[in-house]
Amino acid sequence: MSTADSPSSPLRQKDPEVAAWLQREDRRQSGSLTLIASENHCSAAVREASGSRITDKYAEGYPNKRYYGGCEVADGVEELARQRAMQLFAGAEDANVQPHSGTTANLSVLMALAGPNGRIVGMALNAGGHLSHGHGKSHTGMMFQAKQYGVDGHGRIDLDEVRRLVKEHQPKVLIAGGSSYCRHIDYAAFAAIAKEAGALLFADIAHPAGLMAAGVIPGPIGIADVVTTTTHKTLRGPRGGMILAKKDVSKLINSSVFPGSQGGPLVQQIAAKAVAFGEALRPEFKAYAQQVKTNAAFLAERLLASGLDLVTGGTDNHIVMVDLRKLDVTGQQVEERALAAGLAVNKNAVPGDPRPPMVTSGLRLGTAAVTTRGFGRDQIAQVADVIVGLVRGQDPERFRGTITALCEAFPLPQ
Repeated sequence: MSTADSPSSPLRQKDPEVAAWLQREDRRQSGSLTLIASENHCSAAVREASGSRITDKYAEGYPNKRYYGGCEVADGVEELARQRAMQLFAGAEDANVQPHSGTTANLSVLMALAGPNGRIVGMALNAGGHLSHGHGKSHTGMMFQAKQYGVDGHGRIDLDEVRRLVKEHQPKVLIAGGSSYCRHIDYAAFAAIAKEAGALLFADIAHPAGLMAAGVIPGPIGIADVVTTTTHKTLRGPRGGMILAKKDVSKLINSSVFPGSQGGPLVQQIAAKAVAFGEALRPEFKAYAQQVKTNAAFLAERLLASGLDLVTGGTDNHIVMVDLRKLDVTGQQVEERALAAGLAVNKNAVPGDPRPPMVTSGLRLGTAAVTTRGFGRDQIAQVADVIVGLVRGQDPERFRGTITALCEAFPLPQ
């Protein structure tokens, strides 16, 4: 329940229209299951910090180097978030917690390390990469000379192609990471390729960051020169971004964030990030992250056993990519059916996808949010069976009761 549900809520009293929309979102999340890999459910403590009075404070600059007076509390909150971030990602030499999102973090890094019109190499969007890794529709594809690598016939990163592209293009920055890549990335191999060309390695861990922080899967800290992440996916914090950098490039990075790409930071979000990092430092978060990974592996196993195709044939993290090309159905159609059944999933391109981005031949599933609700093997089995039924064209209403029962048995955390 949100504060907007309370009769004494200032929002409900002063703006019932907005309050009604927020109440509707509460009901949507409570009465449906989120299988979107980039979403999760943060704690009430994170939400409280995000909505605190510190939202009123302007704090351009960095701790103890602000352009406004009265920033002593903002300084303390930001420094706490920084220190917790570096403790969480052991080996990180510096942390910038001001980026508003993963994309703004990525743009700041590329401006700092490659410079305007600089050469970069990143993973193609249709191979599992991200728009902000040099896609032509992104500012990163417009402002930099970008080349993009893909995957092999098994859906895995083709390191030979990466090496060839880097040798030919001679980039200043090589990017490792993706938004729909479900296997481990060999960061050491990427670092070796970057070193051969005199490039810097930039790792984007927006999706698996929580699993890496918990030590459940290997990460790039200490290997990559710069690491970016969002704070709301598997880290289970507020929406926002963060940059972890080696000391020799951290000054460039910090200047690129402010005053380069952002003005005053969202101090309330930084406070919420500090809360989330504190939660992720507790032993129970490691158990949570392990369960996320276990649930994804079992979801993949169950879907494969039912005859569905998966990109790479499985998963090493929280993402499961369903390949629908052999079936008479699109990602868009399954997404719509799933919503009717009470499941939030997202259509997604698969490598070599012949369909346009708003249609796609794939489905990206993630287990972070349902694991937060307490799902284990039995519940994942039920969800997998629903997905198979929807892919096969069964009536979504047939599954609505199953989803409703799961939502009631495993309510959102308060």
